[in-house]
Amino acid sequence: MNKLITIILCLFCSYSFGQINMEDSTAQVIAYWSIGDKQSYSVSLQNLVINGEDTTKNETTQYDVDITVLDSSANSYTVSWLYRNFRNNSDNELIQKIISSGENLKVIIKTDELGAFLSVENWEEVSNYMKETLLSIQNEAPNTIDIMKQFEYLYSSKEAIESSAIQDIQQFYTFHGAKYTLNKILEFNMKTPNLYYPEKPFDSKITLTLDELNPDNDNFILRFTQEVNKEQLVNTTYEYLSNLAKSNGTEEPNKESFKDLSNVISNSSRIHITGWMMYSIQTKFVQAESVKNIENRIIEIK
Repeated sequence: MNKLITIILCLFCSYSFGQINMEDSTAQVIAYWSIGDKQSYSVSLQNLVINGEDTTKNETTQYDVDITVLDSSANSYTVSWLYRNFRNNSDNELIQKIISSGENLKVIIKTDELGAFLSVENWEEVSNYMKETLLSIQNEAPNTIDIMKQFEYLYSSKEAIESSAIQDIQQFYTFHGAKYTLNKILEFNMKTPNLYYPEKPFDSKITLTLDELNPDNDNFILRFTQEVNKEQLVNTTYEYLSNLAKSNGTEEPNKESFKDLSNVISNSSRIHITGWMMYSIQTKFVQAESVKNIENRIIEIK
């Protein structure tokens, strides 16, 4: 998705050397990295479920990631993401094991010369690593087959990994590859992943803004919002759950119950002029009737 954003922004933006230009109040997010450059980050992922006035779920997962530049060329960077030190506040042993399944996982990605995400290079290795790890958990607890299948799907193909399994990586590179003007709102429509039916991506409205320039500290703040087309979201969710109910021999849902369904993602990030993220918070808000699902992911440099 980030590469598509970059292509679209090229219609609005021109490129010049230097990340912050106070004369025209602009900032660029371009990677100025060298082979061997490394930064470590802490990541916190909070999942909240609120039903009416009651919080029925409040689960937090924390982990660390080491990001290392492995290679660079005139038109690309190869970067390693090494995951470690997973922690979770749940007392459920199964959840703890699932969360820790990514321990020591290495994901190698490629970006373009500006730092915009292109692809996961070692997706087969990642897929096999996670399948083996999840299978070992399943063997210890055979009654978790259905749950394990859901997690396995996230790593079942290159497309699934890039659209679903590496959301922290996608968050990190959201803004790379373009030049932004202070307080100028960029709006456009684009296709975004549909986890129910990957072959039918959603239409979504994208908004991007440069909120703050800090030349004395060599950083700036950018914001991003993504809102999925409501009608497509309702129809797709209803279709998926109806087919699931049929296959399980259970009662089909009432489509009317999905009429208020919404899916909005917002992202606010502080980025250094070298292209390294300093701090980023991304919130995914999904609501159906009185139930709100909120996912907060914070990425912070150590």
